Amino acid sequence: MLTDLFSLKGRTALITGGSRGIGKMIAAGFIAYGAKVYISSRKPGACDAAAAELSAGGGTCISLPQDVSTVEGCKALAARYAEHESKLDILVNNAGAAWGAPFDEYPESGWDKVVDLNLKSPFFLTQALAGPLRAAATPEQPAKVIMVASIDGMRPNAQETYAYHASKAGLIHLTRRMAAQLIRDNIVVSGIAPGAFASEMNRDARDHGDEIAKHIPARRIGTDEDMQGVAIYLASRAGDYAVGITIAVDGGVAFGSVGAV
Repeated sequence: MLTDLFSLKGRTALITGGSRGIGKMIAAGFIAYGAKVYISSRKPGACDAAAAELSAGGGTCISLPQDVSTVEGCKALAARYAEHESKLDILVNNAGAAWGAPFDEYPESGWDKVVDLNLKSPFFLTQALAGPLRAAATPEQPAKVIMVASIDGMRPNAQETYAYHASKAGLIHLTRRMAAQLIRDNIVVSGIAPGAFASEMNRDARDHGDEIAKHIPARRIGTDEDMQGVAIYLASRAGDYAVGITIAVDGGVAFGSVGAV
């Protein structure tokens, strides 16, 4: 029924980086549309507090704190999830990091930290959770994997965040390649490329939103609802046929800069 097109009732989701920022926005949206949500983040206290806050309105949010920056960490999170559930309807690979430094000073440690978390971990966490995803997936109701990339993976900006740009561009292409393979198992892989949203990672948007908005064609930074709308679309029946795409959610920065200040 069309009235159920965006419903997530009866579905279970796992969101990495879910204790704050974009991950928390998506978690709140999924809960509002009926999903049972597990959130994971590196800091147990923050993860527990966010889960309690997200559950306060009557939904279900469960904390599974875990550092997923290594393959071992990805496997550990999958094992912890398996203690609670045998199936996974929706995986959101949102955990990420950034590192800025001048070209001549950019360190290998910063490069490895960013690329490992932003590009390697989404692949290996999805691999570790392939069993629960396949168990949930049917032709009538595919399982979903949603990659949170960035518009910086679509076009460069002025900041010297070399590994971040490269990792997010790689993630968009990885989304396409994984989508081509996993659709055979009724798993739909897609992506979101956020622009300016107020978060710990994007402190400029958080602390100077009015100034940042002057450079966005839509004349504002993104809101929780902007992120939730796209994530719910991709996670629900509405997005079942949207395979391998990455949607820019940026107020027109990546593709419509004409008219920007």
